[in-house]
Amino acid sequence: MIFKFLEKILPNRISGSTHSELEKTLGYRFQNPSHLTMALSHRSYVNSVRSQPRPESFERLEFLGDSVLNFIVTDYLYREYPENEEGRMSKMKSLVVSSRVLSLCAEQWNLGEHILLSRSEEKSGGRTRPSILADAYEAVVGAAYLDGGIPAATRLVYNSLMRILDEVLVDEDLVNYKSKLLEYTQACGMGAPSYEVLEESGPEHRKIFSIGVFAQGREWGKGEGNSKKSAEQAAARLALSHLKQRRKNPVDHESKSSATDSRDGESERN
Repeated sequence: MIFKFLEKILPNRISGSTHSELEKTLGYRFQNPSHLTMALSHRSYVNSVRSQPRPESFERLEFLGDSVLNFIVTDYLYREYPENEEGRMSKMKSLVVSSRVLSLCAEQWNLGEHILLSRSEEKSGGRTRPSILADAYEAVVGAAYLDGGIPAATRLVYNSLMRILDEVLVDEDLVNYKSKLLEYTQACGMGAPSYEVLEESGPEHRKIFSIGVFAQGREWGKGEGNSKKSAEQAAARLALSHLKQRRKNPVDHESKSSATDSRDGESERN
């Protein structure tokens, strides 16, 4: 009887985890354990608690942690990259603190196993959902700041995010090629590129999209992916490479292009 009662008021278990296990992974012991408890409390869990008063979700800590994290990363980039201008550092920071990167850091901590979730959220894959992991990472940083100030938060960030920062900055899968291509074409006076689905193949649940990117009436790249977003990124990456190559070797590129157009024309006449 008592176990059924506990299941009602505690709709989620922490998979056998304890604060001490997580603190060992973090390399930081909280002076006030309630800070860490709050950082692990997802709103789905809070909403499923029937007793009053309900615990507070990690959303406020996430808000605080986001600002603290931005400060720590900005301070690091400013000191470590003195040759970079403001615009370049801003792009670097956006990449470093992106949800995808923060979710990877949360995975390093095995944070998903410690987050308090409702049963339904857990069954739907909440423990491995990148958005939840990224939010929880920021919440833990916010909790460390409340508990031990900037030194404590900095220690957590340096022991996780900064360890993979160099890899993040050169990881092509994390680069927004659509944004880079837009900047490039606008700087060259070509306007904004457009994307067009050229072909869809495969079964409905495993579709492959082929997308072309066009500027000034010409196709500059074609990419494939299992989503339109990934295919557009692949197309933008190829287009950016072609455009930069044309800029380096304009005569050679134009001669090849003319030869191709000429062959196409002959084929149409034949």
